[in-house]
Amino acid sequence: MNNVYLQLGTNMGDRFENLCQSIALISQKIGVVIKKSKVYESAPWGVENQNCYLNQVICVKSKFNAFDTLQQALEIEKNMGRIRIEKWGERIIDIDILFYDDKIIESDNLCIPHEFIHKRNFVLKPMCELEPNFVHPKLKKTISELLDESKDEEKVTIYEA
Repeated sequence: MNNVYLQLGTNMGDRFENLCQSIALISQKIGVVIKKSKVYESAPWGVENQNCYLNQVICVKSKFNAFDTLQQALEIEKNMGRIRIEKWGERIIDIDILFYDDKIIESDNLCIPHEFIHKRNFVLKPMCELEPNFVHPKLKKTISELLDESKDEEKVTIYEA
């Protein structure tokens, strides 16, 4: 079984319910959710003229390889109504693979670790909550160190449902 860290993000509709629904579907389609961070709220990243996001990081025990995990995640996004129109645009749900065990995978359609982890506090904060001592396999620094060194100045707060 593989430890897969997924980042969930949503800024459309009932954002909290979108996270809950995505976790339920991930449990059915990808594997057992063994850890969940708190839910965090953050300003949009990349395209600013949109609603704030709710973000959460989860750890899933999965039998799938990284490419099958990606396909399952994309299918969940599609089933929840995600339509890809604009890069970094609004979305009902976004499921990103942050880490797949400690593997490094670089292909045309999959990059693990996710290439922007160290630049986004809305990923680093919930990941640090779950695994502060996890070592980024490419950058060779812990999540805690990456958060301390982050230049991202966007406010990321714990969301109270």
